Amino acid sequence: MAKSFVLSVGGSLLVTEKEIEADFLKKFCAFILGRSKRGDKFYLVIGGGATARNYIAAATATAKILRSDQDWVGIAATRLNAELVRAVFGPAAYPNIIFDPTKPVKTAKKIIIVAGYQPGRSTDYVAVLLAQKYKIETVVNLSNIDYVYDKDPRRFSAARRIEAISWPEFRKIVGHKWRPGLNAPFDPIAARLAAEKGLKVVVINGKKIKNLSACLAGKKYVGTRIGE
Repeated sequence: MAKSFVLSVGGSLLVTEKEIEADFLKKFCAFILGRSKRGDKFYLVIGGGATARNYIAAATATAKILRSDQDWVGIAATRLNAELVRAVFGPAAYPNIIFDPTKPVKTAKKIIIVAGYQPGRSTDYVAVLLAQKYKIETVVNLSNIDYVYDKDPRRFSAARRIEAISWPEFRKIVGHKWRPGLNAPFDPIAARLAAEKGLKVVVINGKKIKNLSACLAGKKYVGTRIGE
């Protein structure tokens, strides 16, 4: 049976500090294209990653920049990344990047590329809006980590991986405030909205395509389930 999915694709998977991850992009798009040919529909919400953070850092180092303008810089980065993804899919994808997730999209295309929306709202938040709009119970968040941890594993060797966590406990970890360029497993404002709407989020390593396939198929996978 064909299904619809909302995938929040972390910009870190597409662009690192060193390069554009063309190999990942090729494998990921081939996987999504294969699933779409079997009838599945995908809303791919593309993050800004290092591009957004670097541009925001440059802006704030140059002048006193309003937070809203920092966000607009980051949003532009998500739209650049989204255009790259759309171009790779070619005619298989809806030809226009979606900037406003609240507006209806009338298309028979199975692959729809979505970018940043408005200041104060991350692409994770956009993914939650889409899941709510199209009655999709779970957002799949693709990151460059296998699990959510109770603290940053790069700084704390005793950091504990988490396989399942409630929204209240998750929000204790990520906090409650958004800032431009924030790098978190799932944006705090998006987490609040997902909790309010009774949605679930799965955080998995997007580089591991076989694991992503298992997740979408409802099989055993490596990752963190939020909202249980």
